[in-house]
Amino acid sequence: MTSLRFKQVDVFTDKPFFGNPVAVVIGAEVLDTAAMQRIASWTNLSETTFLLPSSKADYRLRIFTPRQELPFAGHPTIGSAHAALESGFVSKKSSLKQECGAGILDLTVENGEIFVRGPQAKIADVRRTLPFASKLLRIDVGPVWVVGEVSDSAKLASLQPDMASLTEFTLDHEATGVTVFAASGDSESAIHVRSFAPAHGVPEDPVCGSGNLSVAAYLRQTNQSKRFGERYVARQGMQLGRDGRVKVRIEDNGIHIGGASVTCVDGTLNL
Repeated sequence: MTSLRFKQVDVFTDKPFFGNPVAVVIGAEVLDTAAMQRIASWTNLSETTFLLPSSKADYRLRIFTPRQELPFAGHPTIGSAHAALESGFVSKKSSLKQECGAGILDLTVENGEIFVRGPQAKIADVRRTLPFASKLLRIDVGPVWVVGEVSDSAKLASLQPDMASLTEFTLDHEATGVTVFAASGDSESAIHVRSFAPAHGVPEDPVCGSGNLSVAAYLRQTNQSKRFGERYVARQGMQLGRDGRVKVRIEDNGIHIGGASVTCVDGTLNL
């Protein structure tokens, strides 16, 4: 039997069980792609990651949903960096480089929180419409999100999309899913966000890093960067019993997302 170090990290929260969990397998060189996909299907989280050595960066990260590998995802990147530092897989430092399918990404550690500069967004118009959101854009940051704005946070909270229709819409646009947002109306955040990816086995993602990255790209593309401030906090997950907080920074050199993480499970994975 082979044992590998394993952590389950709750991301975009400093309180266990309020964020979005990612399963992290540490030192996964013995695993091939099929084994990684099988483990990701078994954990049944929105993403499972595998930390590997890299000759180009501090580490290499492979990211899997229950159904496929992704070049990049936000909360898995933040949670995996937390696991890499906590486990000693990489030495503690204030800046990291991550190799992944999207290339080499820069991360920073600031007062215990981790931020990543996301991949450059590729943005296109959308052919079809959704009844509950306006001005849709297809935004590719590794995962591909169709992003739109809902009229207010109450309407956003009450959304119960038809998952079969949303799956068809997603596949038609060759997207990962749909992310929608609204002005928060509260003092704790600027916006509320929800992300749906039923075509990839994730009906609703509790707190989605790449979705929030795409919302920021949407705001910049539609000349609304100053509307919520170029540094703002987004809340997500309340409809699923969570309350994640994603810190977003729209800067000249790119869009950065980040926040806190906490380890909820620490042990070994037996193969």
